[in-house]
Amino acid sequence: MLEILLLSVAAFGAGVLNTIAGGGTFLTFPALVLSGVPPISANATSTVAVFPGYLGGAAGYHEELRQMTRASLIRLTAVTLLGGLAGSLLLLVTSNEAFNVIVPFLLLFATLMFLFGPRLRRWAAERSAGIAPEGAVGLFLVSLYGGYFNGGLGIVLLALFALWGWQNIHLMNGLKTWLSFALSAISVATFAVAGIVAWKAALLMMAFSVLGGYAGARAAKAIPQNVVRAIVAIVGFGMSAVFFGRLF
Repeated sequence: MLEILLLSVAAFGAGVLNTIAGGGTFLTFPALVLSGVPPISANATSTVAVFPGYLGGAAGYHEELRQMTRASLIRLTAVTLLGGLAGSLLLLVTSNEAFNVIVPFLLLFATLMFLFGPRLRRWAAERSAGIAPEGAVGLFLVSLYGGYFNGGLGIVLLALFALWGWQNIHLMNGLKTWLSFALSAISVATFAVAGIVAWKAALLMMAFSVLGGYAGARAAKAIPQNVVRAIVAIVGFGMSAVFFGRLF
């Protein structure tokens, strides 16, 4: 019962955070590990748990996505699928022991990306001149990371778009959400075929993450963004410290 409560609260909180500012992985992944799910399976299950929210988000940006040519959108989606598949397959050949060592660094990296995301986007925008637009190599590498570990993916995608010289934040957010959905779809399919998803936990968390997403949409209007970012940063650094502590 305690495990069910832990996973439900974590998933609900992740849905709220993802809707307001992102960072839901900082709750779902540690909760699964603490409930006894092996790290590799916990990472895969966490990806499945937050997957439904991306589709709703992408649908909300359909007008912005129509500003792109169909050929460009298809090409970027294809590159994302390839990178996400490569990252997911890389996760499958990683042992739980090795992943235990890598996880604290991934959580710390994702937390720093979240915390300094606005500065990173500004830095990328200032250096966008001369960068080839819609570069496939950069998107593939970002998608590779996203397929392996989803934390902080949205921030890295937005920074990449800024490097391309994009300035329309609504279009950037729309494409970020769509590509996150595509990447998560290929990851979920890969993990499902590989049989590493803890489905009972995943289905429970999917339901509560959707409820959290709905609540987050309402809360977003009332909670200051800097407060939310501070909460996510505290959770992220706290979880990083916990997983670093598990190494010793």
